Amino acid sequence: MTGGPLLLRTAVLADGRQVDVRVQDGVIAQVAVAGAGDATGAQVVDLAGHLLLPAPAEIHAHLDKALSADAVPNPAGDLFGAVTAWLAYRPSLTREQVENSARTALDAYLGHGATAVRTHADLGEGIGLRALLAVLAVRDQAAARCAVQVTAFAATPLTGAAGAANRALLADALAAGADAVGACPGLDPDPAGCIEICLDLAARHGVPLDLHVDEWLHPDPCTLELLADAVTATGFPHGVIAGHCVSLGMMESDRAGQIADKVARAGIAVACLPQTNLFLQGRDHDRAVPRGLTALRTLRAAGVTVAAGGDNLQDPFQLLGRGDPLETAALLVLAGHDTPETAYDAVSVQARLAAGLPPVAVAPGSPAELLAVRASSLREALATATAHRLVVHGGRIVARTTVTRHDPDDHPAQIGHPA
Repeated sequence: MTGGPLLLRTAVLADGRQVDVRVQDGVIAQVAVAGAGDATGAQVVDLAGHLLLPAPAEIHAHLDKALSADAVPNPAGDLFGAVTAWLAYRPSLTREQVENSARTALDAYLGHGATAVRTHADLGEGIGLRALLAVLAVRDQAAARCAVQVTAFAATPLTGAAGAANRALLADALAAGADAVGACPGLDPDPAGCIEICLDLAARHGVPLDLHVDEWLHPDPCTLELLADAVTATGFPHGVIAGHCVSLGMMESDRAGQIADKVARAGIAVACLPQTNLFLQGRDHDRAVPRGLTALRTLRAAGVTVAAGGDNLQDPFQLLGRGDPLETAALLVLAGHDTPETAYDAVSVQARLAAGLPPVAVAPGSPAELLAVRASSLREALATATAHRLVVHGGRIVARTTVTRHDPDDHPAQIGHPA
């Protein structure tokens, strides 16, 4: 669904140009020098003082778990503490509770600029299809405002006789409308067998694969290499994302490089998830604590698509977070030593590529997926992460937040831009 013509006037692009951007029929129709844009029949929005960017995408969320941190404590603070706490809590969740929290979280992602979200939804004992059906309902309700993809996240194990019920639930989830197959093969007694099951089921349904891979610091076993080998051997054509890949960042450079080359040949995208992995990993180190990020430079040097996402949002796996891709990008700068440009590319262009979405740019012919944030440069946008933003999806303004402050004489001024 698209609205009428829209003229975004006097915006600043990341390269410093001041422009007018005309949006029509869901695409960018014109990018002109500021003041020269075609306003014919258009709603005109003054973006003076705003940076205009291709809208980000959240590549890895857990809407079914979001905003549960106060209800589900994780005293250990690590991954297995979070898993244990969540598995004990989730049987009590109603579908209505999941829908409400997922909707609130999705509003946060969208308000911060993410016009596309890939989320996982748990399956398994005590939750069945309840969380998945709730998230699917939220996906469908939000379709006009945000493109949501739902990954059915299978319980462990999937292999052997013990995995029969989980395999059946995963098949039922796809029949119910899930958009991708998900699992954590490294926790399965037979990681290679788990990957084979997931690839086969995804191929039969014609959907992508989105796995949690090696979310720990120890380098063995390396399920990322097993995944790359399996995807290459099968020629799986529907897209694969390997989320986390933490242990790759702890390997010797030669081995990491060899695995990255395999990942590139297989066409697998990697999702780096700095918030959650900075929170969970390295708690058993009392000094020189590992950062818990994947091998960003090694993967990029091999030609791998490297996206980045926020992952968990205020739940036992990650107590904080705002649902803000600018926060994710800022952490890539601080903890991953990316430039602001590379970091923002990971949460925008690369995230959309990983999700199989059309590329977006502030250029004629591009889908009108845009984020305007009050800042004079990309660096400033990541540094301040002001909530003062305007979000365009499908050529329509779908979210707008304004922020004001008051000086001691009660004269309002925009935050960061005193009068």
